[in-house]
Amino acid sequence: MKSNSGWQGRFPRNEIISLLDVNRRYNLAESTAQDLTFGEIMNLAGGASALDELKMGYGSSAGLPRLRTGIAALTGVKPNQVVTTQGTALGLFLLAFELCRPGDEAVIVTPCFPPSRDSLIATGVTLRECRLSFDQSYRLTADLLEPLLSERTKLVSIASPQNPNGVSTTLAETEAILELMRAKAPAARLFVDETYRDATYGNEPPPPSAAALGDEIITGGSVSKAHGAPGLRVGWLTVREPALLERLIVAKMNMVISGSPLDETLAAAILDNREKILRARRELLSNGLSKVAAWVENHEGSVDWVRPDGGALCCLRLNPKAFDEAGIGRFWSALPEADLQIGDGTWFGETSAVLRLGFGYLPIDVLPAALDALSKAIRAAGQPCR
Repeated sequence: MKSNSGWQGRFPRNEIISLLDVNRRYNLAESTAQDLTFGEIMNLAGGASALDELKMGYGSSAGLPRLRTGIAALTGVKPNQVVTTQGTALGLFLLAFELCRPGDEAVIVTPCFPPSRDSLIATGVTLRECRLSFDQSYRLTADLLEPLLSERTKLVSIASPQNPNGVSTTLAETEAILELMRAKAPAARLFVDETYRDATYGNEPPPPSAAALGDEIITGGSVSKAHGAPGLRVGWLTVREPALLERLIVAKMNMVISGSPLDETLAAAILDNREKILRARRELLSNGLSKVAAWVENHEGSVDWVRPDGGALCCLRLNPKAFDEAGIGRFWSALPEADLQIGDGTWFGETSAVLRLGFGYLPIDVLPAALDALSKAIRAAGQPCR
């Protein structure tokens, strides 16, 4: 993350916030699938008339029962083991806020989505980072976490697939992590961010949720990434421990009271129709991934990549043998003229030689032109491309 001299906020400032204000023609910075329109979501909900009787009072702090039932069906837990949140990031913040006290430690796997790290910092917990390597394809193993765990550890946070790279952690490895935590950090819970779990490719089914592996596991998800409805701001946590679930519901009530009944009703309609939504999106993601793979192959020597297991995103790296620091700087300076956006690795805890490329946000017929713009930016940095 770039330095923010003089910044005094409890949450570190991260330039990923610029994505909310800038949307260039060739936007390869977004990590979501294409956005659903309000009309599409309303059709899924049965049209405007189906919502005529919806009362816009406070909802339940635990979440809309119909929505919790839908979440339970896709994660393998019971409806009364779900609490809805305004996005997965708020869920992680509430979890850390409830679990951690001064002197406690949390462990997070990086590179990661900035709010996942920064929300932990804001709670005041002592944060320890498990840094994964591009050269090791960002693969997480229990052995990498082992030296960071202790009796002071109260929370371990991972994502599968990861943001920014789309690399997954298998259920077997997750179980190994859980066993290690039971031995070295018996008071800790394991948070698994599964926001991209449904964003698979082609006919590939999503992997099972980690929610049922143990009472110490809390999973998070949302309708933002795979389903294309980030504007609804609807996410969730699965919590199998009744006392912790009650604490989280009380914490949510004190911060936001409840979710919007309208937003949660529309999110429930999305989950009710998830296979219809995801089927088309998986085909688009598969096509997008194929185009990126061909582009990377055509730029061998200039760009390396880690092929993702899931999600609408992946990590590229300007080849260190071809780009010095000045060349990397020229690359980033060339983006505005190319009308191009791409995610800066420093946002996520990587170097500026690493780029997060989103291949699911743009229409599939626009993606080749965006990749051409990326080629031009690389050439402008002084590195010829084939």
